[in-house]
Amino acid sequence: MVARYVVSPRGGRRAYPSIASALRAAAARGRPALIEIAAGRYEESLVAQGDVRLVAADGPGSVVVNQLRGTVLQTYGSVQVDGLVLTNRDTEYDVVSCWQGSLTLDNVEVRTPGGVGTHARPNTRATLRNSVFLHGRTLFTASAGTIERCRFTDAADNAVAIIEGAQVSVRGSRIEGSRIHGVRVCDARAEVVGCELTGTGNAALMADTRAELAVADCVITAVHAEGIMFIEQSRGSVDRARVTDARHGVGAASGADPVVRDSVFTACRDTGINVQTDARGRFEDCRVVGARNIGVFSTKGGAPEVHGCHISGGNVGVAITEGARGRFTRIRIEDLTTTALRIFDPDSTGVFEDVRVDRCPAGLEVRGNGGTTAEVTRAEFHDFDQAAVALAGQCRVTLTGVTADRGMLGLGIGEEAQLRAFDCRVTRVSSGGAVVFGSARLIAKNLTVSGSEALGICGRNSALLDITHGEFTDCALVGAAFDDECTGRLVDCSVGGTGDMAVRHNGLVDLASLTTSLPVVRNREPVPLPPTIINVINIINQKIITGPTIHGDAINNNFAWGNDHVIQNQPTEEGPRT
Repeated sequence: MVARYVVSPRGGRRAYPSIASALRAAAARGRPALIEIAAGRYEESLVAQGDVRLVAADGPGSVVVNQLRGTVLQTYGSVQVDGLVLTNRDTEYDVVSCWQGSLTLDNVEVRTPGGVGTHARPNTRATLRNSVFLHGRTLFTASAGTIERCRFTDAADNAVAIIEGAQVSVRGSRIEGSRIHGVRVCDARAEVVGCELTGTGNAALMADTRAELAVADCVITAVHAEGIMFIEQSRGSVDRARVTDARHGVGAASGADPVVRDSVFTACRDTGINVQTDARGRFEDCRVVGARNIGVFSTKGGAPEVHGCHISGGNVGVAITEGARGRFTRIRIEDLTTTALRIFDPDSTGVFEDVRVDRCPAGLEVRGNGGTTAEVTRAEFHDFDQAAVALAGQCRVTLTGVTADRGMLGLGIGEEAQLRAFDCRVTRVSSGGAVVFGSARLIAKNLTVSGSEALGICGRNSALLDITHGEFTDCALVGAAFDDECTGRLVDCSVGGTGDMAVRHNGLVDLASLTTSLPVVRNREPVPLPPTIINVINIINQKIITGPTIHGDAINNNFAWGNDHVIQNQPTEEGPRT
């Protein structure tokens, strides 16, 4: 049977004048105790032992227990606190400290100027419900706990810290204005479900030092750093999160490996998804909207897998740099201000499958050494202002089943880059299907270019083009043009439609089994390249959109091919052969 104790500073029949005196009486009796406390302010330090329940008799907030120095409440046993306000002014001591057993705070307010407000120490359990925690940190150390429907406001560092093997569930709570993290999980396990976090100084949710963090149905806004961050080999999951106005929506670093699903990252000030320093991660069916810099960023050895991602608005869609890699499938990118897919710098690698890009100035940009590679399978690039694909440096890229439609240039390959293209199609471009220059290489099979307002394909300088089963139709200026010391071959290719000529060549390209009804021309004054083609060549030569670009008409410039001889068995400059 529960023993009842009444506390009233005004006195009364069988009333205790202080909470501490009632607690001492209950401990001496050794039975479960209910201590009902009359409204008022109590300057006390409390020690609760055994099976004890402390209740504010006149409702939540009516009882204030204050201690200028030291801990306000220490618990040993099974202790419940209902409706009290617990506060101190001493940052060196916990306001509430659970030393043994279990502690439940319900409709409680804990105030402290900083330091630890509530501390569940090793091998204890704390349950916090419907409570408010101001300024201090709620700390679980090698303990267990549940937080439900609580509010944490203006913590001087972390609002909730879960460390050293603790296991805690945080549900339906609001965390605002924490100077460091909203929830930090370090070498511990936690789940955060249905919570709101806003205004944190660093990552709203942080998992570090091999932590396990599960996040679901959370809303995160106005964060100075990451919305959710996994570091130091941490693991975990994020489901249906909504992050708005963070520097980075979700991040993984230093060997972390989270799984993120069905989440939306909006108006991030830098990146939506950020994976770096040998971290991995799997990101499924996520959306990145309006990232100011990069939608999905993999750098410094990062290796994410991204599936079913939709990126819209912002600057760059996907960027892979500094030796990072990534695998991307079912990606939709639209309405960016710069580039949809970018792979830069030494030894970076990207694999893309089932990609659609709409209304972005550039589609795929790759630049780097021979270890910088990209594989793109079943991709569509629509409505691009510059090039659907632009390659520079010594990179190596393979395209399979790629379509480029409605833009300026389909494929631009410069410097020493190598492109292998299979079953690719370029349609309705203003300048050309493919331009290869420098000492770059293009090896293509079943390449189709139709509806170009200028060129089908063009080789310049000492480039090499090896085209098999190519079709070039309705290219207004020329189906294929070869300049300078460009070499290669056209095997079983055809040029048709209403263009001016089939091939303008320098005699160094083997035209094996070329089928056309249009003229094949050599040793004639070459037609200048369109200014838009010069634009793209300048862009690629300047390391892909990192240097100046020519705008408008190219005036007082001469562009010519050096033609000397030709090897062919198809129509000559004298007219078509039937």
